[in-house]
Amino acid sequence: MFAVIKTGGKQYRVAESDLIEVGKLEGSHGDAVSFGEVLMVGGDSGVSLGGPFVSGAKVAGEIVDQGRTRRVI
Repeated sequence: MFAVIKTGGKQYRVAESDLIEVGKLEGSHGDAVSFGEVLMVGGDSGVSLGGPFVSGAKVAGEIVDQGRTRRVI
Protein backbone atom coordinates (compact mmCIF):
# COMPACT_ATOMS: atom_id res chain seq x y z
CA MET A 1 0.00 0.00 0.00
CA PHE A 2 1.19 3.50 -0.80
CA ALA A 3 -0.07 7.06 -0.59
CA VAL A 4 0.72 10.43 -2.13
CA ILE A 5 0.76 13.21 0.45
CA LYS A 6 1.17 16.96 0.22
CA THR A 7 3.28 18.90 2.72
CA GLY A 8 5.29 22.08 2.42
CA GLY A 9 3.99 22.75 -1.08
CA LYS A 10 5.44 19.49 -2.42
CA GLN A 11 4.05 16.02 -3.05
CA TYR A 12 5.64 12.79 -1.82
CA ARG A 13 4.90 9.13 -2.59
CA VAL A 14 5.18 7.20 0.68
CA ALA A 15 4.77 3.61 1.78
CA GLU A 16 5.07 1.82 5.11
CA SER A 17 8.52 2.22 6.75
CA ASP A 18 9.72 4.78 4.13
CA LEU A 19 12.15 7.46 5.29
CA ILE A 20 11.54 10.77 3.50
CA GLU A 21 13.00 14.24 3.87
CA VAL A 22 10.48 17.08 4.01
CA GLY A 23 10.59 20.73 4.98
CA LYS A 24 10.80 21.66 8.65
CA LEU A 25 7.85 20.48 10.75
CA GLU A 26 6.65 21.53 14.19
CA GLY A 27 7.99 19.20 16.84
CA SER A 28 11.23 17.56 17.88
CA HIS A 29 13.01 14.23 17.57
CA GLY A 30 10.65 11.32 18.28
CA ASP A 31 7.39 13.28 18.01
CA ALA A 32 4.52 11.76 16.02
CA VAL A 33 3.20 13.68 13.01
CA SER A 34 0.06 13.21 10.94
CA PHE A 35 -0.39 14.24 7.31
CA GLY A 36 -4.05 14.87 6.49
CA GLU A 37 -3.59 16.11 2.93
CA VAL A 38 -3.62 12.72 1.19
CA LEU A 39 -4.02 13.06 -2.58
CA MET A 40 -4.07 9.37 -3.53
CA VAL A 41 -4.10 5.96 -1.84
CA GLY A 42 -3.18 2.81 -3.75
CA GLY A 43 -2.75 -0.87 -3.06
CA ASP A 44 -3.68 -4.36 -4.22
CA SER A 45 -7.39 -3.52 -4.29
CA GLY A 46 -6.96 -0.49 -6.55
CA VAL A 47 -6.40 3.25 -6.38
CA SER A 48 -8.46 5.94 -4.63
CA LEU A 49 -8.05 9.46 -5.98
CA GLY A 50 -9.06 12.52 -4.04
CA GLY A 51 -10.76 15.59 -5.36
CA PRO A 52 -8.40 17.16 -4.18
CA PHE A 53 -7.97 15.04 -1.00
CA VAL A 54 -9.08 11.49 -0.14
CA SER A 55 -11.73 11.83 2.57
CA GLY A 56 -10.90 10.12 5.85
CA ALA A 57 -7.33 9.23 4.84
CA LYS A 58 -4.36 10.14 7.02
CA VAL A 59 -0.69 9.18 7.00
CA ALA A 60 1.11 8.88 10.33
CA GLY A 61 4.83 9.29 10.82
CA GLU A 62 7.56 10.13 13.28
CA ILE A 63 10.19 12.88 13.25
CA VAL A 64 13.57 11.18 13.05
CA ASP A 65 15.79 14.28 12.80
CA GLN A 66 15.51 18.06 12.44
CA GLY A 67 18.32 19.80 10.65
CA ARG A 68 19.42 22.04 7.85
CA THR A 69 20.41 21.05 4.35
CA ARG A 70 23.74 21.81 2.75
CA ARG A 71 24.12 25.46 1.81
CA VAL A 72 24.24 26.14 -1.92
CA ILE A 73 26.21 29.18 -3.02
